[in-house]
Amino acid sequence: MCIFIKEVKMPNITISLEEDLLKSGRRYAEKHGTSLNALIRKTLKQTVRSESGDWLNECFDLMDQANGDSKGKSWKRGDLYDV
Repeated sequence: MCIFIKEVKMPNITISLEEDLLKSGRRYAEKHGTSLNALIRKTLKQTVRSESGDWLNECFDLMDQANGDSKGKSWKRGDLYDV
C-alpha cells in the first residue's frame, strides 16, 4: 500500500488568547489526539465552509470517497434505534 502525503505550505500567524483559554485548548487538543494548531485550523475551516455553502458538496465528496458497501443489507429507520 502506498500513501501519498501532500505537503501544503501555510503561512504562520500570531494570535492572542487568554491564558486559561490557551490551557483549556491545549488540554482539549491533547485529549482528542491532535494539536492546538490543528484544532484551530479545523474549527476555522468548519466555520468558513459552513458560511460558504460548499459544505454540502464536500459532504457528498467524502461519502463518495468512503466507498461504503451495505452488501445488500437494508434496514428501516426504527432499526437504527435498536442498538
